[in-house]
Amino acid sequence: MTTRVFTGLKPTGQLQIGNYLGAIRPVLDLADDPANEVLVCVVDLHALTVDHDPTRLWKLTLELAATLLACGLDPRASLFLQSSVPAHTELSYLLESTAAYGEMTRMVQFKEKSAGRDSVRLSLLTYPALMAADILVHQTEVVPVGDDQQQHLELTTTLARRFNTRYGEVFTVPRAITPVESARIKDLRDPRAKMGKTGSDGAGVIYLRDAPGTIVAKVRRAVTDPDPVLSYDPTARPGIANLAALLGALTRTSAQRALHGLTGAAALKQAVADALVDTLAPIQKRYAELIADPAELQRLLRRGRDAVTPAALRTVTAARHAMGLLEAG
Repeated sequence: MTTRVFTGLKPTGQLQIGNYLGAIRPVLDLADDPANEVLVCVVDLHALTVDHDPTRLWKLTLELAATLLACGLDPRASLFLQSSVPAHTELSYLLESTAAYGEMTRMVQFKEKSAGRDSVRLSLLTYPALMAADILVHQTEVVPVGDDQQQHLELTTTLARRFNTRYGEVFTVPRAITPVESARIKDLRDPRAKMGKTGSDGAGVIYLRDAPGTIVAKVRRAVTDPDPVLSYDPTARPGIANLAALLGALTRTSAQRALHGLTGAAALKQAVADALVDTLAPIQKRYAELIADPAELQRLLRRGRDAVTPAALRTVTAARHAMGLLEAG
């Protein structure tokens, strides 16, 4: 008996090392457990909730898919595009018909993204129903979530229970798991701010596709301090602590243990740069192969789509029937 795990990632730009360590690698670890069936979705429809460039969205979607595959999802998990499985959008409307306006307006992300704007897309208000559909359509049992997604998963479980109570047992009610605590990697140039924060110029961000020379240069310019005796103290020594946390995460050890045997910031920076290059080299190699072979990339995405579609259709059919919608015979 396997446990079905679902996660979705939005194509908003290049992934950076914090995304890999905090989101992608934990999913790979889950996929390595034969007790789990892992589904990973590029949630491209969620990118339509705000103004966007269609050509750029198409490009970012392909790049994200290639990156995820290059990180090792294939063949350990099923990767597919949200928009390629119409059951997501059909179930989204059925769930909207069980949700309340107030539930949507209370979503933190809607409040933040709509604040001070004269015109807001309706999909920005209703997309939590689509997010719930993403999860429920696959009868998901486990969803890895961070702090920023807790509210959305709570709404998903609310809608699932409400639907099951009103119309009959159709949905599995998912539960959240918090991935094993990973280092919260900070900007190398501003070690008190999250890496990849809005407005960053990228100088302190390690992107998964950065060339080795770029990685070394960025790490070399990381903010540290002159004390040659290294210690992990995020408050007093945020630059050193950030590099220690990054090195520990890359080598799957603690930040404190990562500093053992190292003296001075230069040695720490060299160790971090070496670990980054070693980690990212195989990912970059596979990414280059996939992005240069669109036919193979599309084949892998179709395979993922075909693997998840039959079960998704069964869920939607059951939901339609439960709600009293007539099936044309």
